[in-house]
Amino acid sequence: MKPNRIKKVMREGGLAIVSHVGFADPAVIEIIARAGFDGAFIDMEHTVFDLQTVGEMIRVADLCDITPVVRVPDDNPKTILRLLDMGAQGIQVPHIAGVEGAKRAVEAIRYPPLGDRGGAGSSRAAGYGSVPWIEHMSTSNEEILLIVMTEDKRGLAEIADIAAVDGVDLIALGPTDISTALGMTDPADPRLKQTFEDLAAKVKAVGKAKVYIPVNHAACRFTPQDLLGMGVSYTSVAPAPPTIVLNALKASAQNIREETAKAVTV
Repeated sequence: MKPNRIKKVMREGGLAIVSHVGFADPAVIEIIARAGFDGAFIDMEHTVFDLQTVGEMIRVADLCDITPVVRVPDDNPKTILRLLDMGAQGIQVPHIAGVEGAKRAVEAIRYPPLGDRGGAGSSRAAGYGSVPWIEHMSTSNEEILLIVMTEDKRGLAEIADIAAVDGVDLIALGPTDISTALGMTDPADPRLKQTFEDLAAKVKAVGKAKVYIPVNHAACRFTPQDLLGMGVSYTSVAPAPPTIVLNALKASAQNIREETAKAVTV
């Protein structure tokens, strides 16, 4: 497997940035790449994307030299395997069930001896058979990015133990679900920001997995400087393309209406 651009940025101490895809069109991946992002976040949890569409998105990301990260709808190892065989370089598993959930994710994503991923030498990920099998297994275990999401009280309580699980690269702290779970839904609540800082510190103290927190998220805002100071090395950038398009169209429509109103009153 080719080097993972996101992992390269993280290894060098930088802040890797990805954009949500939003639209069910692989062309959006190319736009994200041209915009200068390190990766594209392909969400299968909160969209209607099918496997065929996601497979084409992965292919375009690969050709554009950015990292395709797919958030799966659940921790079903069969779904994860199909995405990996397509060539996904990142898998994000939502709502993991504490330490046991993290271990299941590792088993699904890593080849032995780290995990239990099944093999297929003719898959796209294995170069359709052009890459020696041992090399494919080794580079896949090294380059595939595993992100596990802790979004409930159990996951937060076990976060240090999750961070110690071999094979986990990133722990994602989702502001919307975490703030809801903790009953701190006011973005200005200082306790909420402190909670994220404390969680990031617990992960950093373990010294293995890194932390993922979205930048400038409406539920709890952190600047890029804030994230770097907390030891965060990967982030997604809001808003998603559909929201960007919506806001631009609303502004355009409003401007035209205002100009029309002025013309009528003259």
